[in-house]
Amino acid sequence: MGQLSTIDYAVFLFYFIGVSAYGYSVYRKQQKTKQNTKDFFLAEGSLTWWAIGASLIASNISAEQFIGMSGDGYRYGVAIAVYEWLAAISLIIVAVWFIPIYLKNKIYTMPQFLSTRYNETVSLIMAVFWLFLYVFVNLTSILFLGALAVSSLVGPDSFHPVIICLSLFAIFITLGGMNVIGYTDVIQVLVLIIGGLVTTYLALQQVSLTFGLDGGVLSGLGAMFKDADDHFHMIFSKPEASAPQAEIKRYLTLPGIAMYLGGQWVVNLNYWGCNQYITQRALGADLKTARTGILFAAILKIFMPIIVMLPGIAAYVIHKNGGLATEMMRNGVVSGDNAYSAVLTFLPTGLKGLSVAALTAAIVASLAGKANSISTIFTLDIYQKYINKTASESRSLWIGRITIVVAMLLSISMAWSDALGIGGEGGFTFIQKYTGYISPGIFSVFILGFFWKRTTGAAAIAGVLGGFGFAVLFNNFAPQLFGPETLMYSAFPNSDGVYEIPFLISMGWSFVLTVALMVLVSLAGPKINPKGLEIDASMFKLAPSNLAMAVIVIMLVSMLYIRFW
Repeated sequence: MGQLSTIDYAVFLFYFIGVSAYGYSVYRKQQKTKQNTKDFFLAEGSLTWWAIGASLIASNISAEQFIGMSGDGYRYGVAIAVYEWLAAISLIIVAVWFIPIYLKNKIYTMPQFLSTRYNETVSLIMAVFWLFLYVFVNLTSILFLGALAVSSLVGPDSFHPVIICLSLFAIFITLGGMNVIGYTDVIQVLVLIIGGLVTTYLALQQVSLTFGLDGGVLSGLGAMFKDADDHFHMIFSKPEASAPQAEIKRYLTLPGIAMYLGGQWVVNLNYWGCNQYITQRALGADLKTARTGILFAAILKIFMPIIVMLPGIAAYVIHKNGGLATEMMRNGVVSGDNAYSAVLTFLPTGLKGLSVAALTAAIVASLAGKANSISTIFTLDIYQKYINKTASESRSLWIGRITIVVAMLLSISMAWSDALGIGGEGGFTFIQKYTGYISPGIFSVFILGFFWKRTTGAAAIAGVLGGFGFAVLFNNFAPQLFGPETLMYSAFPNSDGVYEIPFLISMGWSFVLTVALMVLVSLAGPKINPKGLEIDASMFKLAPSNLAMAVIVIMLVSMLYIRFW
């Protein structure tokens, strides 16, 4: 039986009509001038800094955060916020050092960068890698988790209809191009922030009432600190061999201080700096606009755990003290990924509709952004290069639109019966873990390509393939081949009794070994590489306003780590 009333549906319908109408008005406005591929894929020169920043957040905050990170908040607590707070620092690095290189070299897609810096072979390999990753991991995960959350509120038999509706809404927005996506994302961010804050506010009130307090937000937060102290620490200690399985699983997901030595930086810098889905928002702007937008996103990112993590901890405390007994269940078992939708049951009529609109805003924005990136890579880096080199602008635009529809159909087919087992892994962890198989290789190729002129095309190919090979070795075979305890890692038995290395540790070592492999291959090549990038120190100089934004971010993150260490 659904939890939404007629008023909730009316609120949601108002959101749907409002976003659709605004998106259509932006589309009609851009049709007054002849649209080309750069307009469609990049919204070249038309996105303001605040639209870029909002679009970055709207595209990033989706079902894997609302559902997956809230679920990990239920399981692990504030430690999962590392992905948000280190992302803010990573965005500073991207704004200062990565974006100037892209813009100076007129880079519009990540495979284009690889072609410019290395060769077409590297570009093609990575274009295919990204397309598979975006369709079969990211797009499918967002759709599955989003449909799971929304259907838990609409009704148990609505999962498949919700998948169709989310997909159609995303296709509608995406077909207008990046300009429509960018500006509708501004509305989506406002809706998800307002709706998310309302949900968190009422969840904290419910925590307060659970302990017989005054129903205030501050008293609820204080009660959470006392009742779930273990959920308010950023760093987990390495478990003993005899530790309970829950403690081992927690460390396998977030392996204490060790994850800050490599794995977390690979995750964040690869995602925010070497990812078409994200960088695409800034690649059509000038340097100052792009930088300001990215730093604005960094500031917003710091506060996202309030929306996507705290409700999960609130659900943990309430359930621990006898509440949400049925709401947390899935197939007869308590599931952390039900935490966010369980908390939504506390919302009164009307506000449930607003929170569902916020959740839908996050899902649709991410689906649209991901579909646009898939379309961009396929059209510009595969279709125009290898299938139809003389394709006209109009034909390329239609190919881009067809690609969007095909990608969405593929993700629907995979999400329909959870063919990838996303529900079993835990949504947020699933995406991080499986993206981690290619992140070390990709990031190695980009970072050496940026800053070491001698890096060769042969080294890049070795890096892409070697990075994947090292990731497979550490994630699947190393404990059996070399034992569970070595100087490089400590492996622990998972719930199936199989020894497993924390995937963030595996990612860090895969990156280190991939860089070493690339350096060796490059040293065997020519001393002067004509494709090395020219770097001017003036490219990295920040305007005073940008410097102030970066300092604010660093100070806020430092304060949070001091408080929750």
